[in-house]
Amino acid sequence: MTKYSQDELKQRLTPEQYDVTQNAATERPFTGKYDQWWDDGIFVDVVSGEPLFSSTDKYDSGCGWPAFTKGINDLAESTDHSFGMTRTEVRSKEAGSHLGHVFPDGPADQGGLRYCINSASLRFIPKADLQKEGYGKYLTLFE
Repeated sequence: MTKYSQDELKQRLTPEQYDVTQNAATERPFTGKYDQWWDDGIFVDVVSGEPLFSSTDKYDSGCGWPAFTKGINDLAESTDHSFGMTRTEVRSKEAGSHLGHVFPDGPADQGGLRYCINSASLRFIPKADLQKEGYGKYLTLFE
């Protein structure tokens, strides 16, 4: 896991992006940029650029946050006991950015998982820009 300078991150990220990715905060439901975002492309970690999710695995779960049935690559998971609940927290592997949580109530025909992710932890790369942004190998997700 790469450690990024907190001073650099505070300058590069918005206060909400910093709070979500570095302090495991949660954006308010139905307020995130990507909750109702349906363009073709991939979502990467706003901190490191690590590929996380594809729009082909995104669905409207009604939870108020972007929801995905799976990640593009493996994600780091750990048990989270905050707020008197036991949940599975999801973090990016490279930067350790807090992304959100995964729940076992997703579409059964697609594996049964719901990755409930904060928009503030994501940056969207449109399909048309994948090659020029260095993510060309992910174009196969859209064939």
